[in-house]
Amino acid sequence: MDLLHTVTDTFWSTKVWLPPNVTWEDIRPGVRPDVNHADYRHLVYPLPLAAIIFVIRIFVERYWIAPIGKAIGIKSTGPKPPIPNKDLEAAYSVSSRLNHKNIVKLTKQTDLSERQIERWWRRRRAQDKPTTLVKFCENSWRCIYYTYSFIFGCIVMWDKPWLWDIKNCWYGYPHQSVTNDIWWYYMISMAFYWSLTASQFVDVKRKDFWQMFVHHMITIVLIALSWVCNLHRVGSLVLLVHDCADIFLEAAKITKYAQYQKVCDTIFAVFTVVWIITRLVLYPRIIYSSSVEAPSILPMFPAYYIFNTLLILLLVLHIGWTYLIIQIAVKAIRSGQMEGDVRSSSSDELSDSSENARPIVANGTPKKQPRPSPSKKPASNPSSPKK
Repeated sequence: MDLLHTVTDTFWSTKVWLPPNVTWEDIRPGVRPDVNHADYRHLVYPLPLAAIIFVIRIFVERYWIAPIGKAIGIKSTGPKPPIPNKDLEAAYSVSSRLNHKNIVKLTKQTDLSERQIERWWRRRRAQDKPTTLVKFCENSWRCIYYTYSFIFGCIVMWDKPWLWDIKNCWYGYPHQSVTNDIWWYYMISMAFYWSLTASQFVDVKRKDFWQMFVHHMITIVLIALSWVCNLHRVGSLVLLVHDCADIFLEAAKITKYAQYQKVCDTIFAVFTVVWIITRLVLYPRIIYSSSVEAPSILPMFPAYYIFNTLLILLLVLHIGWTYLIIQIAVKAIRSGQMEGDVRSSSSDELSDSSENARPIVANGTPKKQPRPSPSKKPASNPSSPKK
């Protein structure tokens, strides 16, 4: 126990987390009648809130979003399963990736041709992918939450002086009161990220699963530490700026799954503009205040540099994601429709559809495809025809 206390006291050293000449006792809730300091013990509340949010999500998806999706014609069934094969199933359970070495080995075990094994493997992998309705429900839920969170954040922040002048984030620090609305904004936001972290293991598995898991955990840690150190003013600004663009990203995915392509293209264009404004204009303004204005208002301390470095790294991620978004936007303009998004499984869908577009194979021999009618003009780029 003595060792644990020593480690805890060393980690939470006031020399690291608080400005000079400020102790944890100075910002303890109730120590000053004129200031309502943040209480670190309240960080446990987002955990049961996360469970409540998860239950609400299940209810909303099952009894509201899913029926709407079925009503507009979104498929709720997956592709046809492959013919049962114990040897292939055992190999697939070891690794879902297929290389030439494994194919040769499996041909000897099953007496199937390489093409038959590849076809079985594609169908088996397709069984692991969620249906379009499942993805529609997931993205609809996120769109609903981000819409609520942004509207609630605007209502909460509208009368806060630091929304209109960021320098108010630093005046009087660390003796800044936490109001009830800011308390709820923080707790619900953290609870949502806890629910996202847990639900990742049952949601649609994406290629960036672990990257997003780490991203969610870092977000939770940043929110928690900013709460403990009474940096809730700048923290609330960061939360507000990040919710806005996500609404349009999720909405673009929803309309794409519903096959409203023109609506999807329009929403994605709006998303691109909103993303650039919020992530590359407004967010850098926050970083400018924390990097240039804050040092002239309050004394610096190690935790300040830790938080500011993480905020800058987040900006670097925004720049990288913006590059990907612009690439998608350019491709959309050239092809006439949006073909994917920043972190969706759309790329998998496109690869599946391209596989379906290949010549049908029977007994290992591709069937001849009908020639285009002479009256029809050939596509300008035959290697990537428009869908």
